[in-house]
Parts: sequence; C-alpha cells; structure tokens
Amino acid sequence: MRQLIQGFRHLLHGQRWAARHGRWWGFGLLPGLVSLLLYLAALAALITWGGDLADWLTPFADHWSSGLRSLVRDVTALLLIGGGLMLAVVTFTAVTLLIGEPFYESLSERVEEIEGGGPPPLGMSWWRQLLWGLRDALASVLLVAGIGLVLFVLSFIPVVGQTVVPAVGICVSGFFLAEQLTALAFQRRGLTFRQRVRQLRGRLPLALGFGVPLALLFLIPLVAVFAMPGAVAGATLLVRELDAPATPPTTPPTTSTVPE
Repeated sequence: MRQLIQGFRHLLHGQRWAARHGRWWGFGLLPGLVSLLLYLAALAALITWGGDLADWLTPFADHWSSGLRSLVRDVTALLLIGGGLMLAVVTFTAVTLLIGEPFYESLSERVEEIEGGGPPPLGMSWWRQLLWGLRDALASVLLVAGIGLVLFVLSFIPVVGQTVVPAVGICVSGFFLAEQLTALAFQRRGLTFRQRVRQLRGRLPLALGFGVPLALLFLIPLVAVFAMPGAVAGATLLVRELDAPATPPTTPPTTSTVPE
C-alpha cells in the first residue's frame, strides 16, 4: 500500500512541477495535440465501420435467427470498440512520445537538472538514439497488443469477462503507461526495454500507483493531452527514486529488446 501511494504521489508531483514551469508545460502540449487528432480520426473510423467489421468477423451467424444474429454482432461491435479504446489508452503514450521525443527529452532533462542533475550523456548520435527508441517502442506496443488480444478473447467468458478482465486490463494499461513514460529517463541511464520492465516489475505497486490513476485519467477526452507534460515530469521523478544505474553503455545493446 505504501508503494501504491508513493507512485500516486509521483504522479501528483509531476503535475505540480509542470504547473510551476508553465513554459515547459506548454512546450509539452504540442505532440499530444497532434496524437489526439490522429487517434480521434482512427476511433471515429472504428465506430463508423465497427458494425461492418463485426459482420465480417461473424460469418458463422449468417444463418442464425435475426434476433440472435443481431445480438452477437452488436456485442462483437461493442467489444471491438472497447478493445480499440483500451488499445488507444495503452498506445497513446508510446505514439505521443515517439512523435514528441525531442520535446519530452528536453522536458525530462530539465526536470533532472532542476532536481539535482542527471546521468552523463550516452555519447550516441541522435539518429542512433532515435533508432533505439523506435525499437523499444515497437517492442512495447507488440507486447501490449499481444496481452490485449488475450484479454479480448477472455472477455467473452461470462461474468469473468465483465468483471475480472476489465480490472486486469486497466492494471495492464497502467503498468505499460508507467513503462512508456519512464522510458526517456531510463534510456538516459542506458536501460533497454527488457531492463525497464524488470525494474518496474520489481517495484510493481509503485508502477501501478503511478500508472493506473493515469490510465483512468486518460479515459477522459482531452485530459491525456494536458496531463502528458506533467506525466513525463512525474515519470522522471519516479526513475530518480528507483535509482537506476548511473553509468550507461556508450552504445545501445545489440540483444533483443523483447522482455523475458
């Protein structure tokens, strides 16, 4: 419980930090606005054509009675839209961080400077750091998509699919939001995706205390955009507490970034 509260405090401290440094908060809004427009367009398309997609996914119901066929396809369409919303919540941060990497990198570095200084530079060219970030972001999104697919299948189980699965889903969303937001500060310390997941898994209540409230907050339209700068600041503060290794490698590891 103590670590849960501690994680939530980091989230609040990050929002306070952004509020106290208005110029950096405004600077961090731009990538979120771009991502929001892209996601709104994608979700609008899913809602518009969700019924057609449900029909295509349930050809076995073509010869059922009209009432049962409509029920199955309506439920399938709702599950598709719900799954799309969950995927949007989980991947929004990764996509926004990818779009706004230079913005959030500067913001995270500024937090470290003000809070007592960060680790020495990695000594890599910007394009190598970009490739490293892309590789880790892809590993994160693929893992989340795989877990999301499993949860989607489990959602068809009566009772469990309507109670346990949504609770597990929001915890998964929260954990990977924490992973994606801490990526900037962790990468500055030379940690790969696998190592970041291991670090956060070792302090799971702390990660969930930070990520789960944020995942719930991000369900509210527009909140994700305005909360993102503070979330990056809070994640940087969280990494500083985790006391990640201070001596990073001079080049990114060549091993696979898919977690164990």
